[in-house]
Amino acid sequence: TATRAVPGVLDVLTYESKLTLEPDTIMAEGGFSQTSIMPLRGPEIAHDGQIVAVVVGDTFEAAREGAYALRVTYEAAQPAAGFDAPGATEVKAKDAKKQYEDLKVGDVETALRGADTVLDAVYETPTQHHNPIELFSSTAVWVDGKVTIYEPSQNVYGFKNGLAKNLKLDPDQVRVVSEFVGGAFGSKGSLHPRTALAAHAAWRLQRPVRLVLTRDQGFTNNTYRAETRHHIRLGANKDGKLVGYAHQGWEVTSRADPYLVAGTDTTAHMYAFGAVGTEVSIIHADRNTPGFMRSPPETPYMYALEQAMDEMAVKLGLDPVEFRRINDTMKDPISGKPYSSRKLMQCYDAAAAAFGWAARDPRPGSMRDGDWLIGWGCATACYPTSIAPAAVRVRLTSEGHARVQIAAHDVGTGLYTVAAQQASEALGVKVANVTVELGDSDLPPGPVAGGSNSTASVCSAILKACGVIRARLANAAVATNEGPLAGLKPADLRLTDGKIVSSEGKSEPLPAVFDRLESDAIEEYAENVPEGGDKDGVRKLYHGHTTMVRGGKAPKLRYSFGAEFVEVRVHARTREVRVPRIVGAFTAGKIMNPRTARSQLMGGMIWGIASALHEATEIDPGAARYVNHNIAEYLIPVNADVRDVQVLLLSETDTELNPAGVKGLGELGNVGTAAAVASAVYHATGKRIRNLPIRIDDLLEATA
Repeated sequence: TATRAVPGVLDVLTYESKLTLEPDTIMAEGGFSQTSIMPLRGPEIAHDGQIVAVVVGDTFEAAREGAYALRVTYEAAQPAAGFDAPGATEVKAKDAKKQYEDLKVGDVETALRGADTVLDAVYETPTQHHNPIELFSSTAVWVDGKVTIYEPSQNVYGFKNGLAKNLKLDPDQVRVVSEFVGGAFGSKGSLHPRTALAAHAAWRLQRPVRLVLTRDQGFTNNTYRAETRHHIRLGANKDGKLVGYAHQGWEVTSRADPYLVAGTDTTAHMYAFGAVGTEVSIIHADRNTPGFMRSPPETPYMYALEQAMDEMAVKLGLDPVEFRRINDTMKDPISGKPYSSRKLMQCYDAAAAAFGWAARDPRPGSMRDGDWLIGWGCATACYPTSIAPAAVRVRLTSEGHARVQIAAHDVGTGLYTVAAQQASEALGVKVANVTVELGDSDLPPGPVAGGSNSTASVCSAILKACGVIRARLANAAVATNEGPLAGLKPADLRLTDGKIVSSEGKSEPLPAVFDRLESDAIEEYAENVPEGGDKDGVRKLYHGHTTMVRGGKAPKLRYSFGAEFVEVRVHARTREVRVPRIVGAFTAGKIMNPRTARSQLMGGMIWGIASALHEATEIDPGAARYVNHNIAEYLIPVNADVRDVQVLLLSETDTELNPAGVKGLGELGNVGTAAAVASAVYHATGKRIRNLPIRIDDLLEATA
């Protein structure tokens, strides 16, 4: 009553409004949604921050005042906040998710008992929340029984089909538009129920409705990186050769959803371990459902493994780089399959040379500059190569202008640029003459912008469409009694600078060839399904589902690799930690655009520094509430925290990948960075910090 009395308030939605919104399963389980917890379906509350009401006003101020006037009463129950909390329940991953399997080779317990040296350690990573500068928002507009949603999205076809399910509509009644995305990396990859609430409110009022989450609401009405715990045991002989690797992992999720990242599927392939045994469990607690965040499995699980590798190297008295070299492998320790290419040690050599690693004194606390203790550390970066089905429409005009249309997504990583470059190269026209249209579910479907698959998937489809256009033009150029190319073989012709050119240098301008076709333009629709992919993959794309071929499942393992070296400085008195420089060397197949690639990798490395020293969502264990749900207290690096970041791109040609020759690197750069920082902190201080983030109070009792 008080809310409805506020001038300008148009509507109030609660569970008493009896909305008929259909819940969906989470994306990780084959659905479209971030969470299966559909708000306003009843009075039960699953977690802090769950939506209990929506207030709609004709101005932002009216809606806000109306929301503040609303009073809600609760019957309180004791929640379980996470690990070790009373009431939290543990489930084995293999029991929670049919597709998941723990990885085992040989008898790891026997191998560890027989090892000369054994490392046994526990590592933890905290909850981390997405904080894109662009807030999460949904705008719904109904016209003639159809709704258009304007929302930053990494998956417009998934949003289209998921929202249709929520609202019990035919997917043809829903359009999703997301031409540009201001920060994503998983946070905008799956649908949240708030979008359906905005659409329902707009339908009730028959006018557009825009819903924008506040910064703190982004913590509870969006996904996050779940906290993880890892028990790792490594066994090695005196020569440094690993003989056994055991990895138990635990992840926190909500009561309702069995969200699981299960990153041992990457770590178990990394080195020649000998015997392997992994097991992952999930912990159900009274929290909102976690979700994808840049390199979801690799970042926390590789942190634990790479820290353990550094600790084992110290135990063995080996240089950390040489220890990894001893255990490098060109075949999968699990299946025995070879890698399509693996230049991990070349990355280490290049980065070590640029960093000056040879000057490192391995003794902890031995390197110093006045009051600053200096530490150096390194770690492996990796990410499996993924490619998905894609459909594209390409149009070429006689004037040499091209248009590429695909409902893929540029999340700030440069897909607009790369797609234009690929079409320019394939059609022989200037990049400036290529228009790229993305992010609209009215376009041919592209894959979700996740798994670092976009460049490989989209460019492979573009190449296919452009190949058909080139063939049509070449056939028209030679199938005539006139013209300079008459009678030549179409396969010997190429498109360049708005002309069709033969290997002998003969040429004919595009307008003349188009005249022969009696057309001003050629438009081709093409579908590409990657080798080993789901033959029904494009049809599933139209229904919102992306089916990827991931690097670990291919006939040969396909991974991007990198090596990162970090220098930290720890003040001897205050224990303040600084990172003055970081060097990373990477191989990722064909680099489509060095500038955008370098930018992505640099951003990932900076994010890795943040994971090591800054980012953590603090949780009240008694109330299961997020405490620092704002930019002021959720710490991220600023310019003063990031000094010298050097990115080295090593050349790599891998013919086993895809038509574009691309491995993908969007999620490569931040894998391993936190471990390198932690190892450097140990080298500087003599104290091993296994739980992230590393804070001043962790180092107050350091020996150095």
